[in-house]
Amino acid sequence: MYAERASRLPGAVVWRRRTERPAAVPSVLPAPSQRPGPPVLPERPVLPDGCMDLLWTEGRLLVAGPDTHAYVPDGLPAHWVGVRFPPGTAPTLLGLPAHELRDRRVDLADLWPATLVRRLTARVDAAPDPATALEALALDRAADTDPPDPLLTRVVASLNAGHSVTATAEALGMSTRRLHRRSRTAFGYGPKTLSRVLRLQRALRAAAEGAPHAEVAARTGYADQAHLTREVRALTGMTPGRLFPPPHGDPPG
Repeated sequence: MYAERASRLPGAVVWRRRTERPAAVPSVLPAPSQRPGPPVLPERPVLPDGCMDLLWTEGRLLVAGPDTHAYVPDGLPAHWVGVRFPPGTAPTLLGLPAHELRDRRVDLADLWPATLVRRLTARVDAAPDPATALEALALDRAADTDPPDPLLTRVVASLNAGHSVTATAEALGMSTRRLHRRSRTAFGYGPKTLSRVLRLQRALRAAAEGAPHAEVAARTGYADQAHLTREVRALTGMTPGRLFPPPHGDPPG
């Protein structure tokens, strides 16, 4: 079960996920007619979205860095909560560049003093609602650090509007090389990769509305449906037919 809500931290999202622990497999399986219900489905992969997350799970605090490909949770432990920071904002809170955490899940104690992390972990562990406690931790940290650079918001807005890296750099009054350096620090990768990730997220939203795949491609900045398929496979390891919900206008399968 997954649920999310807007955070009191601007632009962030608080989420929680609870999964069933798989039952032990008996040494002798019952007959098919006696087996209970369908098997537990594997965890749905976490797809690249340009964000970073602060995570809590059963006595641990972790950080999820920016992904360049799908991350498949192992399904254990059973209870996760997180604060998802909008693109470019987490490095200021965490105190290190995003590219050092790209495609990684790291214990917070590897980034912050261990005694501090033990104290924070105990606070979240003891809270009646770990999600609210984790959000409060993020709010406290934000109050003690500088606000995110507003230029980063402009980078995201420009690329998400479909503008090229060159056009984005020109609009911001910087060279493409400088934009690349700033992007690696803030987002974990260069502006071209960020643009691809943001385009994927636009495609996912369009597909969720039931748009046929060709329409998804046209609406969200892909050259054609074949380009959409290549990019979706490159970033998620899946085809649009497997990843997207069944469209209204495409044949099944």
